[in-house]
Amino acid sequence: MKQYKVGIIGATGMVGQRFAVLLENHPWFKVTTLAASPRSAGKKYKDAVKKWLIEEKPMPESMADIVVMDATADIEKIAAEVDFVFCAVDMKKDEIKALEEAYAKHECPVMSNNSAHRFTDDVPMIIPEINDEHMAIVADQKKRLGTKRGFISVKSNCSIQSYVPALSPLRKYGIKNILACTYQAISGAGKTFETWPEMVDNLIPFIGGEEEKSEQEPLKVWGEIKDGKIVKADSPSITTQCLRVPVSNGHFAAVFVKFENKPSKEEILDIWKQFKGVPQELDLPSAPKQFLNYFEEDNFPQAKVHRNLENGMAVSIGRLREDTQYDYKFVCLSHNTLRGAAGGAVLMAELYAAKGYFD
Repeated sequence: MKQYKVGIIGATGMVGQRFAVLLENHPWFKVTTLAASPRSAGKKYKDAVKKWLIEEKPMPESMADIVVMDATADIEKIAAEVDFVFCAVDMKKDEIKALEEAYAKHECPVMSNNSAHRFTDDVPMIIPEINDEHMAIVADQKKRLGTKRGFISVKSNCSIQSYVPALSPLRKYGIKNILACTYQAISGAGKTFETWPEMVDNLIPFIGGEEEKSEQEPLKVWGEIKDGKIVKADSPSITTQCLRVPVSNGHFAAVFVKFENKPSKEEILDIWKQFKGVPQELDLPSAPKQFLNYFEEDNFPQAKVHRNLENGMAVSIGRLREDTQYDYKFVCLSHNTLRGAAGGAVLMAELYAAKGYFD
């Protein structure tokens, strides 16, 4: 695989910092450009970052002295310097949509961690193991944008990354109803306990916009391309409740599911064990070898113990059992800033690279 020059747009924030760490020694992608807000522009990365938030790894030395560019004012220059960009900016939704389209129209593909374009009907929202076929919509998006290389692809919300992968291979049994309660780490809000002391010994039963995303985004992931648009799946019916909990990293989901044709517990466990997606078949650099991991112990998975499984790119599942109102219930865990954010976007970019979309 050739090596691609990449940029990180929104490089100073938590997800941007996570991108920097993940890409430091990437075999295919070399970070050559960093961009952020005007107040960071013109400064070296090490001076522009007010606080380094990735506790387990330091700022990459190879990026520390890169002079940060202006994410908005320098679009033309950035697009000319890189093969594609990762985008994780903190802006208003309409501003993000305009920004990402501007990069695309400058013939620079955008791998977005933002939510702004998740329901643009010709923008694929990719969970690489689940719906790689949605990449085909890029051809229609390019026609709309009038581009040859430029396009936008987004990753899904971090909260659905825990339970949608576990449910996806079970859809052949006809999933009718899903109830999912998510318990979401503070890093999902870009916070640490140091910056958000109110979360210590606390729980907040509301995360703005999260329940709507958790109920609607899976239907787009499970949708199909029709007439140049991704049409959401008609079913299943999904209801969610999303809570912020005092955990640094790792989003949990308690899932209840009802089927049209109820499988046996043994069938479900075997499907999870055997499940592989295109990233595993292609042996992509960031792909977990075993995507879905089931634990027999009643007290597993646990955020602190299992969130970093397979470099934080695997999904952990436990407590599968029959339910009195639904057919089954179980719990899931994924690392929200790795699989759920930057890592998921890097894996998505690897998939596009392997399929020749950046060439």
